[in-house]
Amino acid sequence: MKRYSITVNGNTYDVIVEEADASGIAPAAPVYTPAPVATPAAPTAPAAAPVAPVAAKPAAPAGAQGAAKVTSPMPGTILEVKVSVGQSVKKGDVVCVLEAMKMENDIPAPQDGVVASVNVQKGASVSANDVLVTLN
Repeated sequence: MKRYSITVNGNTYDVIVEEADASGIAPAAPVYTPAPVATPAAPTAPAAAPVAPVAAKPAAPAGAQGAAKVTSPMPGTILEVKVSVGQSVKKGDVVCVLEAMKMENDIPAPQDGVVASVNVQKGASVSANDVLVTLN
């Protein structure tokens, strides 16, 4: 028999292991003796590094924002902007092509309207819910 002290998730257990015989079968009942629970010392967290401020994305000129916003459904990169300010679009027309997870995703207009502002350009990285285009 061999005796081991094992720690699992901060709890220490004394375990006795019996060796199997030549047939590979261990003798009858295993012996389990729990040790007193020791409270582990709390790990110390590393000091947090200072966080640099994130630069704000340039906004469209005041008064140029439209009533309907076309937002990015997920983070990705703009491969193509298919509309320009003043262009009429119908519901379902593709306004941008977004690459996310190595797939090209067409971003459609949610309603009929006129493009009021284009807030992204080709190659721009966007986050989920970023405003890509606004419509009136």
